[in-house]
Amino acid sequence: MARKLVINPVTRIEGHAKITIHLDDNGNVSGTNFHVTQVRGFEKFTEGRPYYEMPSITARICGICPVSHLLASVKACDAVMAVRIPETAVMLRELMHFGQIVQSHALSFFHLSAPDILLGMDSDPAHRNIIGLLEEFPELAKDGIALRKFGQQVIERLAGERIHPSWIVPGGVNSPLAPDMRDKILSELPIAKAIARRTLKHFKSIVEEFPEEIEHFGNYPSMYAGLVDAGGRLQLYDGILRFRDAEGNLVTDVERPRDYLKYIGEAALPTSYLKAPYYRPGGYPQGLYRVGPLARLNVADRCGTPEADAELEGYRHRFGRVVQSTFLFHYARLIETLYALERMETLLKDEAILDTHIRATAGVNALEGVGIAEAPRGVLIHHYKVEEKGAIRWANLIIATGHNNLAINKSIEAASRHFVDGNRLKEGMLNRVAAVLRAYDPCLSCSTHAQGIVPVRIELVGPDGAILDTLQSADAGD
Repeated sequence: MARKLVINPVTRIEGHAKITIHLDDNGNVSGTNFHVTQVRGFEKFTEGRPYYEMPSITARICGICPVSHLLASVKACDAVMAVRIPETAVMLRELMHFGQIVQSHALSFFHLSAPDILLGMDSDPAHRNIIGLLEEFPELAKDGIALRKFGQQVIERLAGERIHPSWIVPGGVNSPLAPDMRDKILSELPIAKAIARRTLKHFKSIVEEFPEEIEHFGNYPSMYAGLVDAGGRLQLYDGILRFRDAEGNLVTDVERPRDYLKYIGEAALPTSYLKAPYYRPGGYPQGLYRVGPLARLNVADRCGTPEADAELEGYRHRFGRVVQSTFLFHYARLIETLYALERMETLLKDEAILDTHIRATAGVNALEGVGIAEAPRGVLIHHYKVEEKGAIRWANLIIATGHNNLAINKSIEAASRHFVDGNRLKEGMLNRVAAVLRAYDPCLSCSTHAQGIVPVRIELVGPDGAILDTLQSADAGD
């Protein structure tokens, strides 16, 4: 009789999910399902609200990356207003965004994934956590806490609050950067950069200890998507949405945000509340692509900062121009952290960042707006349609983890087929399957914003476990 293994809940991720591993009669893995078991309705309940409320509303989607939603939302609102925001406002928005990237990447690496990497995939699960990390690697764990604190304090010093800040607004930001705050952040940057360098050095020294994980944690060819500037440099706040294939060839450059619909379709899956975006010209599900740190470094020609570019060169020397292994999301995440810190320093040393002209004002000058930014986990899209007076009549959000949904499913199946033996089950096998998901650093609270009909299957089960009836609300499709 066919059997199944269920990992429920998957731990050390943001949000709620479970993984089902199906076994055949011989105990071999025959298939897997990644289930996102929560659903939220931000697209629907924002209808009727004034467009200028959208940044503060959508920031509440997530307590981990509210700044990312603020940025994508205000950029969509900027488009509705049809304004060009002051250059200093762009710099300040970027500065806060880099603080967001640093704190989120620190959380992902040190708190969520380092227990697997440093304590061992097969270690006692009661010890395999941040507390165990503090006991075994106290200095590294403290570095992680300090780096995340630095990123959060950058946000607080700009906005006056660390979570759900209201400082970024349509047209710019609502107050200038004070010189003393600029100096305080600058004074703390050397410590943060030293932590990033130490962590990269340590990870590079141990990465070769994970040959199986590198080979089987979703190591397959796919397309990649991320933002770059006109010179091909990595961008996190604004840029061209570029798609590359597995060989590194340029597939598409989406220069205008509103054109994303020509290239990104969305499917619904019968086993999850998480939508499954795909590259529309490639069709569903063949148009699978990946976003996030691994994808951004694959898409960009270079980072554009000295230390990050040097690290990127070494990374590519070891693993190739296009890096396929999901396990190496961790490596890419650390390189991006160093890049964000370097960019912060460049911005803060530019005297223009203290300019007091920080906001453009206007009313509704367009009935539609699209904002695209890079969240820590990948491309984030906010798309709004408004009425003449500015009330939202339709909204769609495509979240980074959603872009990765098809890739996550494929990576989980690949890891399960290699590591899981249904006849000799060990806890470390299942932990490796969960660790694949953690490598993507999914934010499921962010991602589950269903558009249209959510595919739901209801089963009526009898006392003997037999399924007596089913009700299926929708099938997968665009």
